[in-house]
Amino acid sequence: MKSGLNTSFLVRQGDCKNDAWIFSLAVLLSSAFVFNSLGTIDQQSMEQLHYVTELTKLIKLKSSSGEKDDTGEYKRFFPSFTWCVRDFTLLLEKDGKPITEDEYLMTSLQMRRGTGKEAKNYNLPRECILHFFHTHKCFVFDRPASKKKLQVLEELEESELEEEFVEQATKFYSYMITESLVKTLAGGMEVTGRMLAVLADSYVKAIQSGTVPCMENAVLALSEIENTGALQDALSKYEREMDNHVLKFPTETQQEFLNLHMECEKEAIKVFLGRSLNDKEQKYQHKLKELIDNKMNEYSTKNETASRDFCRKLLRQLSLTMEDDILAGRYSKPGGHKLYLMEKLKVMETYNVTPGKGIKGLEVIQEYVSEKKDVEAAIIQADNTLTEKERQLAEERAQVENAEREREIMEQNNRNLQERMDDQNRSFEQHKQMVMDNMERERKMMMQQNELLIKQKLKEQEVMMNAGFHDKMNALQREINSLRSQNSSKKRRCIVM
Repeated sequence: MKSGLNTSFLVRQGDCKNDAWIFSLAVLLSSAFVFNSLGTIDQQSMEQLHYVTELTKLIKLKSSSGEKDDTGEYKRFFPSFTWCVRDFTLLLEKDGKPITEDEYLMTSLQMRRGTGKEAKNYNLPRECILHFFHTHKCFVFDRPASKKKLQVLEELEESELEEEFVEQATKFYSYMITESLVKTLAGGMEVTGRMLAVLADSYVKAIQSGTVPCMENAVLALSEIENTGALQDALSKYEREMDNHVLKFPTETQQEFLNLHMECEKEAIKVFLGRSLNDKEQKYQHKLKELIDNKMNEYSTKNETASRDFCRKLLRQLSLTMEDDILAGRYSKPGGHKLYLMEKLKVMETYNVTPGKGIKGLEVIQEYVSEKKDVEAAIIQADNTLTEKERQLAEERAQVENAEREREIMEQNNRNLQERMDDQNRSFEQHKQMVMDNMERERKMMMQQNELLIKQKLKEQEVMMNAGFHDKMNALQREINSLRSQNSSKKRRCIVM
């Protein structure tokens, strides 16, 4: 669930300190901040929003307070601002010409020239609204019903409300649903319901402890929780995906197993990157790779065990007749060794062409032959039709066959080792590529956010210029230049990458 909050805040008479904290929480947790007032936008309604002038005292962006003024960054983190004027009584006109609701708001936010106390009191809330919120929208509403019906407003059906009011309310609702952005953190990371709960808990605990809520600290705490959860979710995803393949064990080759592992690891990385937050140094992703490698070794052992079990069971079935003949002593007679060799060759040929043995097929048949070494030696000695030279040749042939299998096993182990090394390289590249893709998405989101901020700061700059506040206009220009420089830098980085 996404956490796009539309918060309506109305100051009530009571504990001013509590009202201030409620205001700060509304700003911290909302993606769309809605302020309601009656009549018109005038100085009295502006004064109801006096908490906006204290936002830098109520909310900190960073835990360490440096000399650099970071108020320009508040716009990046704060919600959009929508002013709803109820029971609106004016005509939407300026200098005899019709204006839009948004133009009415921006006109109301124009500041007075001057540096006196009266001008400062007039300008401060307007400046803060412009400076802290990234988007400004206005809706005006006529009275919903006649004065008589207002007494029972909650009991009225929609059809009994004024048609114009219903149209205005529908327009407002449509805007909030379609245009309000999902709550995000720096860089465009969308906040889920789970994350919102953690942030709310962190901010409330800060307030209860008597400190000012700090967004940096809250996000750091959230990052620890989210990255730990991302790690567990990703590992669980890997295990579930691999468990689906266990029924296919043993794989015919190790490369087949490694391909399954790579597919499952890719899915796990997707899950991790989908939830991880601010893992700038890839500490948690490195931990994920370590955990997945360990799990991969466990599944590799299961694959090898499945291969051994299958092969041993197969050999027991194929050699059943031969084992009975050994116990019955049918090979302990003249010509018995020849009969034994024929039966053993039949078993081994059938074993070799049987599919599904897996990667331990050679090792198991080698173990089987080694187990039968003494039996065959006894059969050779018992066969008095064999000359001494024939016995020696039989033993040498068995040794050559044994050495050949050992060579094949060693070659297979070397291939397996090289495949494991190649898999590690592919895994590293897969992690690296997915991180790069994720960074590219974050880069694009940050650039889009910067473009939005530039657009809003240009509007703010225009207001300052009209009011003759050249220092503030120049400060805004520096912020705009900084944002443009950031985007240029990000574009160059993309070209280099």
